[in-house]
Amino acid sequence: MEQINTYLKNLDALASWPMFILLIGGGIFLMVYSRLSPYRLFGHAIAITRGKYDDKNAKGEITSLQALSAAVAATVGLGNISGVALAIRDGGPGVVFWIWMTAIIGMCIKFYSCSLSIMFRGKDSEGKLQGGPMFYITQGLGKKYKPLAIFFCIAGLFGFLGVFTANQFTETFMSVVKPEETLLALGGINDDALFYWKLLIGFTLAAIASLVIFGGLKKIAKVATTLVPFMAFIYLLAVVVVIILNASQVLPSLKLVITEAFNFNTMVSGGFWGLVIIGVKRAMFSNEAGLGSAPMYHGQSKTDEPIREGLVAMLGPFIDTIVICTLTAIVIIISGSYLQDNEGIVMTLKAFETTLGSYGDDLLMIIVSAFALSTLFTYSYYGVKCLSFLTNAKVGKYYNHFFILMIVLAAIVSLDFVKTLIDLSYALMVIPNMIAVLLLAPKVNKAAKIYFQKMKNEK
Repeated sequence: MEQINTYLKNLDALASWPMFILLIGGGIFLMVYSRLSPYRLFGHAIAITRGKYDDKNAKGEITSLQALSAAVAATVGLGNISGVALAIRDGGPGVVFWIWMTAIIGMCIKFYSCSLSIMFRGKDSEGKLQGGPMFYITQGLGKKYKPLAIFFCIAGLFGFLGVFTANQFTETFMSVVKPEETLLALGGINDDALFYWKLLIGFTLAAIASLVIFGGLKKIAKVATTLVPFMAFIYLLAVVVVIILNASQVLPSLKLVITEAFNFNTMVSGGFWGLVIIGVKRAMFSNEAGLGSAPMYHGQSKTDEPIREGLVAMLGPFIDTIVICTLTAIVIIISGSYLQDNEGIVMTLKAFETTLGSYGDDLLMIIVSAFALSTLFTYSYYGVKCLSFLTNAKVGKYYNHFFILMIVLAAIVSLDFVKTLIDLSYALMVIPNMIAVLLLAPKVNKAAKIYFQKMKNEK
């Protein structure tokens, strides 16, 4: 396993720079090219999400709110709770600033990519309407670009595995429940006993996830729409309480983020640019802008207005990164848990335990459980769509069996291996997706011009 991890790390180092250039360089180009119009219509995007413009007769399976909730369910979760902790551990508080910058750019990327997901929808082998990078690549750019779509889907088969979520859920459970204390009381701790504990957690998580995953898109969207907003509210409430109780430390924490963001003498591997790349990777892990995952859900929305759906999708990076990641980072910095020898979710658990007392980690355990399940539901659907495109819809459904098996395996492997696998897969997915988005951007601008004129005429 160690040799495989080393090989994956070498590949990830090679893929990181093309990913960085396409994601950040391409994203800045889209911001300029759009003349910042998506940002200026933020209020309109919220009105769309509230259902003001829903059309029951439009093509699609789910509402824009359900699509946003399902897409956010895959991102508002352990990516925000554990991903931020990983970023701060690897790059220090300054990495948070680069997470913000990537998220702001990511809002524009999601506007373009999710507009394309409606503009170029296709049908699978069962005749069901589908959307996503593989469809806007093949239909928008033409069949000669199909190798890009195939490349995206192959990387997606690994990138959309719920391994990071399963791994971090297991670590959360082990840290809060502390089975080693029970084992110690029974006569001693050994590695085999802890291994079987983790294996049991993996099997339990897989069994619960199966109940929804095998129910299909509508069941996933329904559960996500119910679960995500409520748990996100509870999490935000807990974080706000921590911030209020430590109000005097909030501004110093934010100041530390800004000053460390431009620390050219940083000890991070790769120096200053290494710090920036960590921020970009963790931001992409948080909101998935440029990854191509959200267009798969938004492509199923009941709407015939591509620009309208793009504006809804734009809200995702703002919600899960600008708001939730920032609040998580403040709690971690205030608590000082990032200065201790903690990894991933354990760092956030220690932050809550330090600031909220003995009930802090128990509360986070409940929240993490809900977020973990909602993330697993949505990720499984992404993987099914990738395999369906590579084969057919009937074969694609078997991805769920592979997905469930990997949940169990992820519970017992190291965090470092899981993180490397996902980072590499994400980088490889960004490359074909961003190439397609940039090449098709003129078509989105043309549709946006018509939509914005229509809005003016309706006033």
